[in-house]
This record gives sequence, structure tokens and C-alpha cells, in this order.
Amino acid sequence: MSKNELMRELVEELDEKREEADEMGGEERVEKQHDKGKWDVRQRLDYLFDEGSFTEFGKHGQFYKMGNLQEDVRAPGDGVVSGWGEINGQTAVCAAYDFTVLGGTIGDVNERKVARCREFALTNRVPMIWLVDSAGARVHGGGMDPDTLEGVSMFADSGFLFREQVEMSGVVPQIAAMVGPGAAGTAYIPGLADFVPMVEDNSFMALGGPPLVRAATGEDVSEQELGGAEVHNKHSGVADQMYEDDEECLDAIKDYLSYFPPNCEETPAIHDFDGDPEREEGGEIREELLDVLPEKRRRAYDMHDLLEMVVDGGEMFEMKPMFGKQLITAFARIEGRPVGLVANNPMGGMGGALDNDSADKAARFVNLCDSFNIPLCFFQDVPGFIVGSQYEKEGIIRHGAKMLYEVSSATVPKITVIVRKAYGAGYYVMCGKAYEPDLIAAWPTAEISVMGPEGMVEIFSRKMAQNIDDKAELAQRKQQLIEMIEPYIDIYKVAGRAFIDEVIDPRETRNYIARGLELSENKQVERPWRKSGVRPV
Repeated sequence: MSKNELMRELVEELDEKREEADEMGGEERVEKQHDKGKWDVRQRLDYLFDEGSFTEFGKHGQFYKMGNLQEDVRAPGDGVVSGWGEINGQTAVCAAYDFTVLGGTIGDVNERKVARCREFALTNRVPMIWLVDSAGARVHGGGMDPDTLEGVSMFADSGFLFREQVEMSGVVPQIAAMVGPGAAGTAYIPGLADFVPMVEDNSFMALGGPPLVRAATGEDVSEQELGGAEVHNKHSGVADQMYEDDEECLDAIKDYLSYFPPNCEETPAIHDFDGDPEREEGGEIREELLDVLPEKRRRAYDMHDLLEMVVDGGEMFEMKPMFGKQLITAFARIEGRPVGLVANNPMGGMGGALDNDSADKAARFVNLCDSFNIPLCFFQDVPGFIVGSQYEKEGIIRHGAKMLYEVSSATVPKITVIVRKAYGAGYYVMCGKAYEPDLIAAWPTAEISVMGPEGMVEIFSRKMAQNIDDKAELAQRKQQLIEMIEPYIDIYKVAGRAFIDEVIDPRETRNYIARGLELSENKQVERPWRKSGVRPV
């Protein structure tokens, strides 16, 4: 067979074009990226995906404006690297915005490539990952350039990216990692994603950057003050975790995906489990469960300590740990099975009472677990919902209803352990008896009641307080009433009427949950047909 010299020339040209694309925005811009403590897009992809598995498409994309190639602008890939590969052996699709090329802005070819990513993820039922390092929608050319002005009308044909993301919701896992800025167009990507990790100091997201905010409102604010990692992890609740650098952030993506199936029609993988002697009968940690609660009922403790004694290796992947801190939401494993933990934390503030943020946090997490067939384990120590005029103005009823709705709707296996307090509507939304727990058990320290005895006495003793002037005498009378009420909320009275399944030794908690997960793995729940429920917002 004779040599095809033309083919060899074309292949050589192809290699040159690939090498040029791999150089991203050029050495100078890449170096600026590194100087900020950021990895470049190629480094991120090499680290995230299993070695040699990432398959790129759209590598030869270029910057087009109004259908015309902008030959005077260097724009490899049009500012985004797109493709798929394996992460710990699991296939995932990724769109990684390249800030060194036109600020990673969304342009015509750029978005066409990302649209293909969404299509690949949805049709092949695999997770979709965005690595967001983008200045948002592209406004290039500026001034009164006719092409720029003509391009304004193209806005009327935009917005598919968000609608398509909604179509993907609950079908495949969606991760939007904020490894840089994400303004305007790229801010709603994380807003619609399931998991949003942010890199401390380098990441940012807002509907408008500081210049637009200054022009619209006169407010002079920095990127970090407006929408940095701390803002969205502590205050807005849009983000789920904050990490020190790119490496930590990408490691978190790998860890997160390990708890999930590739799509909603499959179940999470059960990891190999060889036993956990410290948490099994006679184990040191198992014995420590007897001491995790303070002897005094109203004294706070950290629920993290309890959960770590129950789950495999004491390891949890917590979601929104800086937001709504009186409630813990986390992924973990029990004998190799992934579970979603929802647990009140008295040490998190307000004695563990639920407020707007913690209710929203729980509703979102329960919905996420239910969407991807991840069983839920509830650990109750809740004095109820927070009360007061300020909370009513802020919509505590509306926010609490979100949690109530999602816990009621969830059809995955649900197991409830009542550790201490289970008062009022807090008992309901933490998967009380009426909310279809597959098992509901209680520790001997548990109390189920419309409210605590102290709260009841405050209501009952109002008239008594009007007739007793001596404060010491009043306090004594109140204590007598409390002691009179306490036997009526004794957990054995509840168990005696079969309102719970069992009172368990705290040391049995892990084993009880594990057996419950086995029992309910083939659970089926029928609901009346409806087009869609009307969710509280």
C-alpha cells in the first residue's frame, strides 16, 4: 500500500491545532491564573478525571460574532473545555469554563458546546459537572459597533441553558463547582445545581458584578463582599461547602459522587464493608454512645459526635454546614450503604429549634435524597419551630411547610431515631409516626409531646403568677408542675401504645438502622395520581 502523504500532512496539522488549543489563552494569561492561586482548566480536568479517561469534544471551537469568525481574537475552544470521562470509574460529563480565554464568557460556540454536554448527560443518564470560572454572558466589541447592537436582539432567543438544566433536575446528578467567578448568566447554573462547592477567596457568584451593582444602586462593594464563598455558605445558602483551593474542591466532587447513582433509575452502590469493630458489640465507640448525652435534659451537646459514632468510619459528607447550623444534613454510610442524615443539633444554636434557614436546608436535602434513591435517617432532638413576631414576619410557616412537604412526599426508606426531645411540629417534620418512617425507634431518654413540660407550665401558670408575689415560691410551684407532667411524656407510655416501634439501647442504634435499611431496600409506596403537587415556596 502506497503512503498517503496528504493524510500525514493533515494529521500533522491536526496535532498542531490541538497543541495550540491546549495552550488555552496563552502562557501569560495562564500564568496570571496561577498567580491568583487558581489552577488552569487543563489542570482541573486532569485531576478530576481518571487518568487518560477524559474525551474532549469541541476542541476547535472559535469565537464567532453574528456568524462571523473573529480571526483577530485568540479564543481556543471559545472559552470552555467540554467532554466526558470517568471519575473513580463512574462516567460523567463536564463543561469547564476557561477564564484565560475571553474570561470564560458564554458566547455562541461556547454555549453550543455546553448544550451538547447537557444533551450527552441527559440522553446517556450520567452526572453533569460544571467547573465555573466565567465572567458570565459575553459582551464583546462594546461601544456602538453595529454587530454588537444587532446582537442585542439575539437575547430573545436565549435562556435554553436554564430550562434544560431544569429538565435534567432529579434525572442525573448536577454539580456546579465555583472555582472562579460566576456572574449573571453563569450564576444561575449553581442556583439550579444539586451540589455547589466554592473555593475560598477565588470564587464568586452574583446576578451582577460590582460595576453593575454600582451603576444600578450606587453601592460600592467588592466581589467577595457581594457574592464570595463566605456569603453563599453562611448567609444565602446557595452554596453547599467552602474549600481552601482547587484540589480540595475537586476532591469533594469525587467524594460527593461516590454516594450517588448515575441517574434516578438506579440505586447507589453499596460499598464493600468488612466490619467496624469499634462500632460493633463490645466496641469502644459503641460504649461511648451511653455518654454522648448530658445527664441534664436541657444541656446542649454536639450531634456530630453522636452521628460519627454510628456511621461507617465516623465519616460524613456534610451539606451546608455553615447554614442553618441547628440542623445537620450529611451523607454517610452504614455497613456500606449510602444514607442521608437529617439531625437536629442542640449545639448549633437555639437549642436545636428549627428556623427558616434550617427548614429550607432540610427540605432541599430530603428532596435531593429522594430524587436519587438515597435512604434517609432522621435523628430527633428538636424543641420545635422557633416562635416570635420577627419569625412570623419572615415566613416561618411558609418555610416550615417546605420541610413538611418534602418529608411527606419522600418515598425512599426512612428511619427515625428519637434521641431526646421531639416536641410539636418539629416531631412531625423530622419524620414522626405519621410521615411513613419504615422504622421509628427511641432512646430511653426520648420525649414526644406537643411541647416540653417547661413550656406547658409557662402556659398553665399564668394565672398562678398573678396571685403569687414571691418569686421563690412561684419557681417552686412551677417545678412541682413540671415534675407532675414529666411522667405523662415518658417514652414507655408512647411505646406501650405502639406509637413507636421500639425503645432501643443507644448502643443498638447502628445495628437497628442497618437492619432497617435491609428491610426497606425494596420499599414501594403508592401515591394518588397528580400532574404536580403545589409546593410551598
